[in-house]
Amino acid sequence: MPAGYLALVLHAHLPFVRHPEYDDFLEEDWLYEAITETYIPLLDIFDGLERDGVDWRLTMSVTPTLAAMLSDPLLQYRYLRYLDNLIALASKELERTRWESEFHVLAQMYHGRFTRAREVFVNQYSNNLLTGFRRFYDTGKLELITCGATHGFLPLMDNNANACRAQIEIGCREFERHFGRRPQGIWLPECGYIEGIEKLLDDAGVRYFFTDTHGVLFATPRPKFGIYAPIQCPGTNVAALGRDTESSKQVWSAIEGYPGDYNYRDFYRDVGFDLDYDYIKPHLHQTGIRSLLGIKYYKITGRTDHKVPYEPHVALAKAAEHAGNFMFNREKQVEWLTGSLDGRPPLIVAPYDAELFGHWWFEGPDWINLLLRKIHFDQETVKMITVPEYLDRHPHLQLAQPTLSSWGYKGYCEVWLEGSNDWIYRHLHEGADRMVELAKNYGSPTQVQRRALNQAARELLLAQSSDWAFILKTGTMADYARERTRLHVVNLNHLYEQIKGNDIDEPWLTEIERRHNLFPDLDYRVYA
Repeated sequence: MPAGYLALVLHAHLPFVRHPEYDDFLEEDWLYEAITETYIPLLDIFDGLERDGVDWRLTMSVTPTLAAMLSDPLLQYRYLRYLDNLIALASKELERTRWESEFHVLAQMYHGRFTRAREVFVNQYSNNLLTGFRRFYDTGKLELITCGATHGFLPLMDNNANACRAQIEIGCREFERHFGRRPQGIWLPECGYIEGIEKLLDDAGVRYFFTDTHGVLFATPRPKFGIYAPIQCPGTNVAALGRDTESSKQVWSAIEGYPGDYNYRDFYRDVGFDLDYDYIKPHLHQTGIRSLLGIKYYKITGRTDHKVPYEPHVALAKAAEHAGNFMFNREKQVEWLTGSLDGRPPLIVAPYDAELFGHWWFEGPDWINLLLRKIHFDQETVKMITVPEYLDRHPHLQLAQPTLSSWGYKGYCEVWLEGSNDWIYRHLHEGADRMVELAKNYGSPTQVQRRALNQAARELLLAQSSDWAFILKTGTMADYARERTRLHVVNLNHLYEQIKGNDIDEPWLTEIERRHNLFPDLDYRVYA
């Protein structure tokens, strides 16, 4: 038996962005970039680990909005169009850089990555990457978990228990629809926890959830083993697990974290801004606005505007060094903890946003691959594990009540409730109350009323996405986030009035059903 365990948790999430009313839409690139740079590289890594007989474990959330987009035929088609555009640009770059060896090797790398992504997407997974994630989930090596239906921030919805319950239950139902069984675990949106959520999770059959460090560390009574063992929420069968600050700091910290190493690829130096406008214009969006295209030729280099060409072999060696360093630190951490947990092996929980690996930190997937291999082959002190495996081996947990918490700035919801975004909540609260009212008063609707009621639920869920409040706070794409919040609130209110007045505008209903088509099996009665 190892001295301790490591649970590596990746939170894969994107807000629902799908605009069939436009032929070309900039914000849809969020999904396409994540597919190319994060999700396909991860699936390739899982394939390699299986091929080489590595006994690996990894936990990954696939949020309901992300699953809805990955399984959507329109977005699948548009992703292929996006990828073919990148392949065409990379082909041009092979010719343009033919006499510049340091850039030509990078053009070859990108052309190979893009063509490989196309092969994996089309030939291996028939345009639906959920097929790949489900395959590894069924082996037991990849533990998949769900999230709130649209990543609604639950601590700011607790004035309406039915709205919280709907976020959780719909998230579980969508997970079952895509992956064949109910989830055992959930990623609470933004790790946002408030007392009472555990009872809703218990009702949904969820076995465990994650909080930021202080959510468990400041539980009542104080946990005997700190964050190195799960705690059980009183009156439920639900376990809470706290984030380990030490392992998080090594990856996340802008000062000390691995992704800031000067040998790694610079995210911001992109050909979309570096090259001549007329040359790249055919590969930009129809608006013609310069944007990131995903071909980046420079390393971080340092805190300077003068950047040096990227060297993939140097970056890969650095990723191997960092993977070894992370493993060594976990070994020492476990050795230090051994004996202080009354014979129980410590569990180190290391959660991160999945899109950090590959999208923001280009070498991140290589780091994961090397880490999992090193842990399997190079030592016996720490082993990878999933939370259900740990709970099965160590079912007796301390009873303790977690405390209000989130991750993000200061850890107590401030990112999602402050001056830039506080105006949205009066509309979200009224919308939730209206949805509950409709669900309770329309038990036997007509077919058109049922469609309207289900669409009202979709509009509320989309308005509740925590992503809009987050974007308003950060100020990036704030106009888009503001418009998305406004649009869904207005749609919900129109539907409410039309349902109450028995005067449903069916052509308009059909159009918004076409545009906002997530959760096809949604049943509005979940709000009752």
